[in-house]
Amino acid sequence: MAVLRLFAGAREAAGTGRDEVPGATVGEVLDEARRRYGEGFASVLAASRVWRNGEPVADDESVGPGDEVAVLPPVSGGAG
Repeated sequence: MAVLRLFAGAREAAGTGRDEVPGATVGEVLDEARRRYGEGFASVLAASRVWRNGEPVADDESVGPGDEVAVLPPVSGGAG
């Protein structure tokens, strides 16, 4: 089971910043997260970057116990 870490808008949409999610691949973990957290989360996820253990990752890459899958939405802001 992977540890799913959610930041910024993904955390807000899911209502949590951390969860343990089953799946053999990054894609399976994200599919389960979409199922758990619904359309608002899925919408944020569509525009987000996903990393495994601090490195960019593709959906078909494997995950194991203790792996961390992080969802990093785009960030905006700054001074005017």
